[in-house]
Amino acid sequence: MAAVENAQDRFRRFVRTVLAHRQGSRGAGHDPGHAREVYQSSTMGALIDGVYDGDVSVAELLRHGDFGLGTFNHLDGEMLVLDGVCYHLRAGGRVEVAEDGELSPFAALTWFGADTTEDVAAPMTRAEVTALVDRTTRSPNLIYAIRITGLFGEVRTRTVRRQEPPYPPLTQAAEGQAETTFTGLRGTLAGYRTPEYEQGISVAGYHLHFLDDGHTRGGHCLDFRLDQGTIALGERSELHLSLPTTEQFLSSDLNPSGLSDRIRQAEGG
Repeated sequence: MAAVENAQDRFRRFVRTVLAHRQGSRGAGHDPGHAREVYQSSTMGALIDGVYDGDVSVAELLRHGDFGLGTFNHLDGEMLVLDGVCYHLRAGGRVEVAEDGELSPFAALTWFGADTTEDVAAPMTRAEVTALVDRTTRSPNLIYAIRITGLFGEVRTRTVRRQEPPYPPLTQAAEGQAETTFTGLRGTLAGYRTPEYEQGISVAGYHLHFLDDGHTRGGHCLDFRLDQGTIALGERSELHLSLPTTEQFLSSDLNPSGLSDRIRQAEGG
């Protein structure tokens, strides 16, 4: 963890969070025609191949949704977007509100709205939660935005470390990831359940990031136990895929052998 914040640092973080919430609220009047859409920049196959520099800014991403996840250029930590605020979860333990000008090589956003909710009153493992979601959803062939809020008995996370060119493949970069286990804290797990046929475009199956209620701890979720809380699901039937035109993306091999296995290895699945 980073050193404890002083009063000035806490005030700066508070101001940035308030401003980000105001910017996010302005986006709440989005086109209702996009309510069932997931906007995604680049592909998971590109990230696996080491395409860690994108050309889409945080400000641009927030024009397409108020909920989602991704990463930042140089693979510098994890991204989590909640209620229109983009959080930058760094490997050193810091959580910051991302600057509008920060760039992303991969992100997936939507305008979150729950179609179904399930209350959890007794402890459930990750496997039990995902089985419940599988039973609740209409079809494995649609995308579902997932937001789980409540008290977590345990959350195991990883946060990728910043990389420098020449970039290694994601499977190698993930070997140096910082793993942390949190216990007994309230927070939010957010992400997607994506159809198997989208593997390589997205992450097939479950892809979740975590942020505690104090906005000070989080990361890519590897495992968890939900003691009590609420599972909210939003069904999505449209995917808007925006591809970068950077030289690195244009020259990458986006269909290598063993792509599915490499994604599962990199994601901790």
